[in-house]
Amino acid sequence: MAKIERIELRMVNLVPKVKRTDAIQSFDSQETPIVTITDSDGATGTGYSYTIGTGGSSVMRLLGDHLAPRLIGRDAERIEAIWHDLEFATHATTIGPITSIALAAVDTALWDLRARKQGLPLWKLAGGAKDRCPLYTTEGGWLHIEKQALVDDALEAQSKGFKGSKVKIGRPHGSEDHERLSAVRAAVGDGYEIMTDCNQGFTVDEVIRRADRLRDLDLAWLEEPIAADDIDGHVRLSNSTSTPIAVGESLYSIRHFREYMQRGACSIVQVDVGRIGGVTPWLKVAHAAEAFDIPVCPHFLMELHVSLACAVQNGKYVEYIPQLDTLTSRGMKIEDGHAIAPSEPGIGIDWDWDAVVGQSISEFTTTITEGGLS
Repeated sequence: MAKIERIELRMVNLVPKVKRTDAIQSFDSQETPIVTITDSDGATGTGYSYTIGTGGSSVMRLLGDHLAPRLIGRDAERIEAIWHDLEFATHATTIGPITSIALAAVDTALWDLRARKQGLPLWKLAGGAKDRCPLYTTEGGWLHIEKQALVDDALEAQSKGFKGSKVKIGRPHGSEDHERLSAVRAAVGDGYEIMTDCNQGFTVDEVIRRADRLRDLDLAWLEEPIAADDIDGHVRLSNSTSTPIAVGESLYSIRHFREYMQRGACSIVQVDVGRIGGVTPWLKVAHAAEAFDIPVCPHFLMELHVSLACAVQNGKYVEYIPQLDTLTSRGMKIEDGHAIAPSEPGIGIDWDWDAVVGQSISEFTTTITEGGLS
């Protein structure tokens, strides 16, 4: 049995390559906690998660003060037990994003370690359903982008074989959203998917009204239309429109997903490995969704989600938003609009450690061993 001997904690603040705006916010930083675990065999595994600009310091304090020290001496193969023990140790602060983001970085590192030691890529270790997954792009659909630029980006993505484009909605009047989406639909034709993202920007009545107005555009889905914790509102909306309703990026527990699926409050699951608490709970949500005949289209983190979407039968799309280009030596492989599952052992992230170390924030760079912090 190889025991965990060393944990290294880092955080890098990534700056998005393009301006990102939606119905409720604009963000220009992405705090990225990174956890590297070393066992007594000398094997290592690295995991990560993210915030969109706030809370990173709290995540790192939770990791350094409470979670990482509990890993020392543990059997790294007992991932399920470790996940539940760490969750219980922080039960007073669950369920919520800070705890889930911290758990995700640890859990992903453990899965990377396991996959590397077994000589398998994560997508095979976790199920191996397929070796590629269709892509849709979000990066050219932000709310501030003007109509013609939306059209141009969608046409470019379509020419590359992408299967769809996401457009943010939530302009002051529904007519503006309809005009922008209509222009995209007219340009790409009926065989190309248009996804929309509301970012929790509407009331129930308002989104029902807008969904009715957009019905003729045959949208792939309405994403996060209202407050993520308003399950009754989602039930009402789902019963009021034929457009699929997508939820998941702001849900932090497998039980939250269970309630949505049981009550017919969604028809697309967008579980995010960085927000649900890691690979362990992500797979549980995906398998539960399959039991409800619901596809999984994970939110963000394409470099990691390609492996998970390929691991499960109901992984339908990977969302194209480049995130780790400045920290990796090799990006995600794309062929004919599909994300290709990595062939290398581990989670498939080829870290450029010189870049990671060079961009790490010194305040949050910590090494934890049996002897304590250093």
